[in-house]
Amino acid sequence: MSDSNSIKTEKQFERFSRLDRILHILMIISFLSLALTGMTLKFSYTGWAAFLSKLFGGFESAGVIHRFAAVIMFGVFITHLISLWKLKRKKYGTWKELIFGENSMILNKKDWHEFVASIKWFLGKGERPKYGRYTYWEKFDYFAVFWGMLVIGSTGSMLWFPEIFTLIFPGWFINVATIIHSDEALLATGFIFTIHFFNTHLRPEKFPMDLVIFTGRMPVEELKLDKPAEYEALVERGQLEEHLVEPYQPIVIRTIKIFAWTALAIGFSMVLWIIYAMIFAYR
Repeated sequence: MSDSNSIKTEKQFERFSRLDRILHILMIISFLSLALTGMTLKFSYTGWAAFLSKLFGGFESAGVIHRFAAVIMFGVFITHLISLWKLKRKKYGTWKELIFGENSMILNKKDWHEFVASIKWFLGKGERPKYGRYTYWEKFDYFAVFWGMLVIGSTGSMLWFPEIFTLIFPGWFINVATIIHSDEALLATGFIFTIHFFNTHLRPEKFPMDLVIFTGRMPVEELKLDKPAEYEALVERGQLEEHLVEPYQPIVIRTIKIFAWTALAIGFSMVLWIIYAMIFAYR
């Protein structure tokens, strides 16, 4: 009995802050809302889109939900930028250290070496790389959001407020924005619900679900396996204990799993609906 209790109460490594987790959950909710309503409008001639539109209260209501979700997404993005500015002041001191330092999210030479080493590992030609705090695929996923906000967010704003933007751009630019917004949103939806889902949840070492982005915590043994370079650096500096916290209660984990599995189910369903529309009903 004492052994099982010690396992249950063993402290875990805190990887993400509460703000990071809240922003990610809001991003999931807003992105799912944007994807469902946006793809419903894009493929409005299909049966599944008509069914979803009825759930939303009609295509007009779907548009309202779409815009509301966009506001949440913009809010999440702006809040994250503000948090980066505060993190720079509190922890890093300079933008150079934040952007190009040891834990930078910018792709660098080390990521290239890890990518090559990963390919060799996949082919059985080498050992698994000692990944640090952020891997090359995590960095790619991270900056995909910036690209999406720039391209999809800007064109969506043009479609939302055409009277304002046509004071600056010619009228035909709204037609261009419509095409860009629709196709880039389709690309983003496909990427998130396939590549991102695989990278985070369906990799053999994470399957069937990686809860760290929701709980912010992971067992120390998992840290040693998943991020060995980060673990070794923390131990060498004597900083590991500073990041250890108590695990969540089982009821909290169950609630998180219900939310996460629901999001995964919606995402995978969207992929199937889009494939069906593109192959059998595309116009």
